[in-house]
Formats: sequence, structure tokens, C-alpha cells
Amino acid sequence: MRISQLEAIAANGGRIALWGWGREGRAAYAALRAARDSGFGIRDPVALPLTVFCSEDETAEVSGLGDPLLQVETVASSEHLARFDVVIKSPGISPYRPDAMAAAGQGTQFVGGTALWFATRAAPGEVAAGTVCVTGTKGKSTTTALLAHLLRVHGLRTALAGNIGLPLLELLGAEADAWAIELSSYQTGDVATGGVRPEIAVVTNIFPEHLDWHGSEAQYVDDKLSLLTRARPRIAVLNANDPRLAALVLPDSEIHWFGTPEGWHLRGDVLHRGDTAVMDTSSLPLPGRHNRGNLCGVLTAIEALDIDAAPLAAATAGFVPLPHRLQPLGTRDGVLWVNDSISTTPHASLAALDVYGERRVALLVGGHDRGLDWQAFADAMRTGAPHAIVTMGQNGPRILELLAPVAREVGFQLSAADDLDSAIVQARAALDGEGVLLLSPGAPSFGAYRDYTARGRHFAALGGFDPDAITAIPGIGIA
Repeated sequence: MRISQLEAIAANGGRIALWGWGREGRAAYAALRAARDSGFGIRDPVALPLTVFCSEDETAEVSGLGDPLLQVETVASSEHLARFDVVIKSPGISPYRPDAMAAAGQGTQFVGGTALWFATRAAPGEVAAGTVCVTGTKGKSTTTALLAHLLRVHGLRTALAGNIGLPLLELLGAEADAWAIELSSYQTGDVATGGVRPEIAVVTNIFPEHLDWHGSEAQYVDDKLSLLTRARPRIAVLNANDPRLAALVLPDSEIHWFGTPEGWHLRGDVLHRGDTAVMDTSSLPLPGRHNRGNLCGVLTAIEALDIDAAPLAAATAGFVPLPHRLQPLGTRDGVLWVNDSISTTPHASLAALDVYGERRVALLVGGHDRGLDWQAFADAMRTGAPHAIVTMGQNGPRILELLAPVAREVGFQLSAADDLDSAIVQARAALDGEGVLLLSPGAPSFGAYRDYTARGRHFAALGGFDPDAITAIPGIGIA
């Protein structure tokens, strides 16, 4: 859907609403108001009445805007939503919720800000030049940021935006040579809805995640892969080592593989382009082997933009790692504190343990329970257990129950905590002044914290580190 279509809907008596007043919701509101002055099709400065569905706590902020054409509602029931022709939905709100599905069944069209932005970049069915969309269950933020870093080293004016922390609609009307866009599984379908094809889509891996939002593993995979199957990028850059990706047939896209002997791949720690050894990656500032593997995807995407990637590989050494992703905070009393708060799946916790496999580690796991299966994690502890594991959060008791027989069999320390504060106390006691205190929860933070950033900031503060100094995302925006 294009922004100009919203004007036509309103002109014909249709009703338009925003659902959510987080950063994405505020960006959508600002874009609709600014669009009248930016050549995106809305000419009358008073032609677009809007309603915002937000929380009680947010009503004062919305009302304080002083917009006479903006109404506020706090009950987003199916009956209330069904009164609107179009609802511009924030990404965190699932379209599979019963209220949303009931309203959709009555004709309400739900659209996201990502779709609105893409619809401004080209005509329907055409390719949005310079757009590189990156998704994947793990590593997508680092992959997107590294892509932007290397493109800037090459001399391109590059935007780093999307799920990484800058809504695309905040850059409405801005221009760049290249767009490095991170997309979550909540946003991938929006690209297809926008009707404009990405130039390149990069997918790093697919495994179960966000099942509470998507409703099932099958729906998660379908939504994630819609960036390829329905958005139809000109070129799809795919990880050949992921079985779901390796099985794809994409008749509307060229497929460029990474992780194959013919393309960019790793042999041990050495980066190769075909049979040519390019560089040793062991000292690069990329947390975890999976991110060094994703470097291969970045270089493949750069080649897809008709840029010689080999000379840029060495510039990875100047990349600044992102916060909350296997982020070493520093050492306190002989213990290295590592913040991997972004870890929201058991698979991610296993990847974090692999990084510190040779060290004495106390691992903190648990958080919001989305129903993910922790059995594979428990089985892995039979051969790769850390020195100690402390469970916490809503799913902590379930994880503890799975791990208890393994701990008795293998001999690692296992305990349960009520919250992060007490988990740290137990972990430090287990380490006794030597090792790595690793926060890699394998679960979201909801309930105890607003998001993974707040959880990571609290972890840093409990260790005596400055939360503000460790949480900025380098390179975001256009540069």
C-alpha cells in the first residue's frame, strides 16, 4: 500500500488507525503528517483524520501533540479495530491475534511501516535500487551492521536501518546509495505487502523462534521466508549450510550461495573465495563462529551489488561489535562479564557457550516462556556443559527440570534464581573469582524487562559497568 492510497481512502469516507505508539508507531504518525509536505501524495494539510490505539500510559503523550485530527483509543478489541478500513500496525503486534484476525475477517486491512516505506521506493513490481534486506534467526543485526560498515569503507553513502533500531519511516524521503535493512520475522511479510521488490535479500539461517507471535513453527518459517517467496528479490543471498534455505526454489530470483566451496566460505578460521585463501578470521571483532560465517554472506551480497568484495574483507577488522551480542563488558574480581542479552533461543545460548567453550563459565538462562523446546539444549549439556548453570525467569523451572538429571550425570553445578540479581550472586559464587559470567538467556525478557536492551543494561549495572557506555549502536542512520 502506498501513502497516497490512504488519502484516497480517507477522501471516500474510509477510516485509518495506528496501532501501537512505540518508536515504529510514532514514526508512522510522523511520516503520515510529513508526507503532505514531502511529495508523497497527500496534499491537503487537514485531509487525513487518524485514530491511535495505545496504552493508558501513552495517552497523555499522544494528546499532548495537539493534533485536532488525531483521536486516542485504548481498547483495541476486534470490534474497535473492525471500524477501520486500514490499520497501520507496529511490528510487535501479531496479526495472528484473535482480535486482529477477527477484524481482518471483517475487511480491515493491516499494514506495517516497512510496507509503506518500500512502496515509496519504486512502482509496484519493480526493484527498489540499492536495497539489501537482511534477515535470519540469529546474527541478522551484526550481519546488517557489518554490511553497512563495508559499503561505507567502499565509499557508498549507506543507510543502516530497520529492526536494528531505526524505523525506515524515520528516513522517509532521505536518499542513500545503498540501504542495509535489518528485518525481523515480524517485518519480512511487510516487504511483500509493499509491492516493491528488494534488490537483494540475505538470509543467514532459519530455526524456531517467536512462536508466540507467529502461532506455530510452520507459520514462523513461512513468514520469515516470505522475504524470498513473496517479496521476490532480484537476488537472494542464502546460506547453503541451512537445510531449509538449501531446499528453496525461487523462480523469480537469482540465488547466490555462501558457505559453498565455490563461493565465500570458511575453512577452519580461514576465509576463502573459492580456492583462494583471503584472510584469517580468528582475530576479527565478530562474536561467535556463526557471525564469522555470516561475513561470507555479507561479502556475497557486496558482490551482488557488482562490487569487488575481496579488497574489503580486511576492513572487517575495523568493525565495532553491536551491544548485547556476546559483548565483553570487562573484568570484575577475576571474572569476565559477557552480555548476550539478545539471545532469545536455546540455540543462541549454545552458540554463546561455544565461544567460551575452553573457559570456566557460569551461564545464566531463562526468561519469558514462549514454549520453545529446550530438550536439545539439555542433551547438548551431556558433552558441552559449562562449569555452572543458573536458571531464572518464567521458564526457569521448566529448564531446571530438564537439566537436573543431566547435571547429576555430568557433574556441573545447577541452581535456580528468582531474578537476575540473585542469579548473578549464585553465578559469582560458583565461579569463585575465576572464569566467565555469561548472560545468554535463550529467552525473551518480557515480564521482567521491557526488552533485551533493558535486561542487558541491568546486567551491566549489576556488574558495575556504565549502561549508557555499552548500549549505543554504532553506525545507525545514513553515513
